[in-house]
Amino acid sequence: MKIGESETPSLARTFSIIFDRTRWEEKALIKAAKRKRIKINLIDAKNTSFDITSEDLTEHYGEIVLQRCISYFRGLHVTAILEKKGMKVVNSFDTTSICGNKMLTSLALSKAKVPTPKTFVAFTPETALEILDEIGYPAVIKPVIGSWGRLVSPIRDRATAEAILEHRELMGNSLLQIHYIQEMVKRPPRDIRTIVVGDEITAAIYRSSPSGSWRTNVALGATTTVCPITSELEDAALKAAKAVGGGILAVDLMESPKGNVVHEINSTIEFRGAESGTGVDIASKILEYLTKISKK
Repeated sequence: MKIGESETPSLARTFSIIFDRTRWEEKALIKAAKRKRIKINLIDAKNTSFDITSEDLTEHYGEIVLQRCISYFRGLHVTAILEKKGMKVVNSFDTTSICGNKMLTSLALSKAKVPTPKTFVAFTPETALEILDEIGYPAVIKPVIGSWGRLVSPIRDRATAEAILEHRELMGNSLLQIHYIQEMVKRPPRDIRTIVVGDEITAAIYRSSPSGSWRTNVALGATTTVCPITSELEDAALKAAKAVGGGILAVDLMESPKGNVVHEINSTIEFRGAESGTGVDIASKILEYLTKISKK
């Protein structure tokens, strides 16, 4: 499907968006492309197959592809295929791989000396309990792969820890037997989401927890307000984005007593809350970034 036909040159010979669900964000990108008279191809990954032995796929997918699959593993494999066939994918395979795995993200942030919560990884319930006894309660346990705050649990005491770890073991999911444990950061009932596009923070919002909850995911009812972009916030967010390879990212931070700490980075970003909360046309910022890198 091609939209926005005009005499204005396209981003490359062909520019594509590949997705597996048409969310608010995909619709915003389509509308922005029409306003800017940019020609794009829309590709539903669920209905697409790839001849991975073909010498060239650019005829079908172009030189630049914006990968926006909700499914982490689907998006990761799509990105691998297209990159190996010589296309530029945003975000890259390396960036997508790191951001989709909380442990890999923590390792990248630590290596780049980006402030982040103290984090441990264990592979048995017994060693996980030893970690929790060492760092003390409360703490937080998260799946290494997952989104929208699912299966992220506060651990208030040892009895709760034992119950959660037993449930994780019995669920039969090998990923849940990787126990990713973080200290509970003393913060206000909110966090900060920054939208990083290239080397710029395009928007920043506070995400405040709904009453009776401690999680700040908009999908779980958190409310958003504008967050000022200070030099400290900008430095931390851009340094974090660079640590995972850069691109179009949502860098999430918490306000700790020692300053901002980065606790998560999302590669396939949802920006409805940030755009509606700040009034910034993030979809257009994304297309402008793609235009810029297509000229390199």
